[in-house]
Amino acid sequence: MLHVIRDRSGRDLLVAILFAGAALYLGTLVPTPEIAWVLAFLLLTIFLFAFEIVPIDVAAISVMVLLGLTGLVAPLMGIEQGLVPPEHLFDGFASNAVVSIIAVMIIGAGLDRTGLMSRVAAAIMRVGGTTEQRIIPLVSGTVAGISSFMQNVGAAALFLPVVSRIAARTGLPMSRLLMPMGFCAILGGTMTMVGSSPLILLNDLIQTSNRSLPDDVAPMATFNLFDVTPVGLALVAAGILYFVIAGRFVLPSRGTDKLEGSDATRYFAEHYGLSGFTINEVRVLAESPLIGLGVDEIEQTWRVRVVGVDKGDGLRVGADGVDRTLGVEPGSTLVLLSAPAPFKRFAAANQAQIKPQLDTFAEVLAPTKAGIAEIVIPPGSSLVGKTARDIWMRKTYGLSLLAIHRGDDIINFETGGVRNTPFRPGDALVVHTTWVDLARLERNRDFVIVTTEYPHEELRPNKVPHALFFFAVTLALVLFTDLMLSVALLVGAIGMILSRVLSIEEAYQAVSWKTVFLLASLIPLGLAVENSGTARWIAEQTLVWLGDQPIWIIQAALAILATFFTLVMSNVGATVLLVPLAVNIALGVGADPALFALTVAIATSNSFLIPTHQVNALIMGPGGYRVPDYLRAGGIMTILFLVVALSVLNLIF
Repeated sequence: MLHVIRDRSGRDLLVAILFAGAALYLGTLVPTPEIAWVLAFLLLTIFLFAFEIVPIDVAAISVMVLLGLTGLVAPLMGIEQGLVPPEHLFDGFASNAVVSIIAVMIIGAGLDRTGLMSRVAAAIMRVGGTTEQRIIPLVSGTVAGISSFMQNVGAAALFLPVVSRIAARTGLPMSRLLMPMGFCAILGGTMTMVGSSPLILLNDLIQTSNRSLPDDVAPMATFNLFDVTPVGLALVAAGILYFVIAGRFVLPSRGTDKLEGSDATRYFAEHYGLSGFTINEVRVLAESPLIGLGVDEIEQTWRVRVVGVDKGDGLRVGADGVDRTLGVEPGSTLVLLSAPAPFKRFAAANQAQIKPQLDTFAEVLAPTKAGIAEIVIPPGSSLVGKTARDIWMRKTYGLSLLAIHRGDDIINFETGGVRNTPFRPGDALVVHTTWVDLARLERNRDFVIVTTEYPHEELRPNKVPHALFFFAVTLALVLFTDLMLSVALLVGAIGMILSRVLSIEEAYQAVSWKTVFLLASLIPLGLAVENSGTARWIAEQTLVWLGDQPIWIIQAALAILATFFTLVMSNVGATVLLVPLAVNIALGVGADPALFALTVAIATSNSFLIPTHQVNALIMGPGGYRVPDYLRAGGIMTILFLVVALSVLNLIF
């Protein structure tokens, strides 16, 4: 291990020396000291991001602080003043983009707390099943469609809880689903002229450029809402196909939040004799001998536990859901918890349709909603001396009793008698329960809850109308008014809080502060790149280097240049800088200036290589991604984006 650490330290030192050498060399080529220093900061940022010397948010904050210190040592650096004015150093924390991200995280949490995101996840799983090849197109395509009419970071934030639930229920790692979703959210912004900030700006920039066109050149026409749709659709389709075909090679596999793992199963098998218990959903057919039987008779006869019943009038689960007097009717759906052997006997003797996985109860009995827990009967409990049957344990408390551990004795539902055994102080009980019921019992002195690692989620389905109302208001403000995006989104966020969909503490917890600090700290670097003239110098040098080339090569060079700029500065800044340049270049080489301008506006969405884009930064923490993950998956996506975008642009326009 020490040898590996030494090797990595040596490699990082060598790369650092190479980056420093590159910065010194570029410093001899640039026209001003300000540009030389900004290039040095750019290379430092790229080095810290690519090799993760420190966490990426720490790297961004460090660069911001160093930019602030340049004002103190400006004379020693050979410049008149700091690279970023001190009064603008922290503008990122009050920027439209950062405040918008905070707001959409709160809105997304509010929608999730009402259970709406769970319903969306359930609908996607009903269609897509549990395989990557089907779930990725459904999730990514849906997000891309939403992203075409709202900010892509907002669409991605809204679907974060959906992806989290799908991962928990299918066992698929979040890292296999979040990056396709995030990339397609970015791609979806190219489907309409309101899908991304650069495209929103483009028509204004074209009108500004028209005023300075030569008299013999016809003014450029502006673009209508759906003019870019063919380009966006092609990009989204290419992105989805890329991850469906190559996802298993380029996407990392890092864990899932699934609760029921092999460790828990092994623990209950060793301590309670519950070996290999499974949960199965069956549908009772019309000719089944189960018709007319009660839940109690089924359980005693077949040594199974009925934890869910649907007779066509609603799902019965948890407290006040299933009780032993409940009868079975034709078409009823039962959820049975049992060991494999008793379930085989049950299936062989009864005409019941066995489903390969939970279907009707997939949402309410998902690992994020229900599972196996351990509780203890304390001394002084009013339940001492009573049996599970006496207190109607399942109906009253939502607990399906599976086993009792008492000293050296173990009584479980497979051997029988567990529900007729009077409780004693110190009895450890294994139960199947919903997490909502278990959380409620934490305040009940008749039980001591041993299982603490479970989702303490308090859903508020009664708040669905409030959440939908404020979401609709926010969407209307974004689409149909000129109100600043952050203000429009904050209307929805504060509405969620005032209507008590979320408490203020839950709103604070919903915000990924790592993402906030990452983006806010990078904004001063983009400001330095623009104000120092570094961006213009890079653009001019690139075009001089190209020389006399065919039009399509110059167009491709502009797209590559826009791609590079959007990685190190805001896509809005890159668009504002490069569109006028693109128009002038097009006029000089006899190309269509509107096409070149559109090429720049589209290419500024090609932000996949490093997590500087708001969407990539948003999914980095939940997906457990590292910078090399973006370089690997995003590198191919970047090239694919350029090929598809340039091909369709020239084909359509």
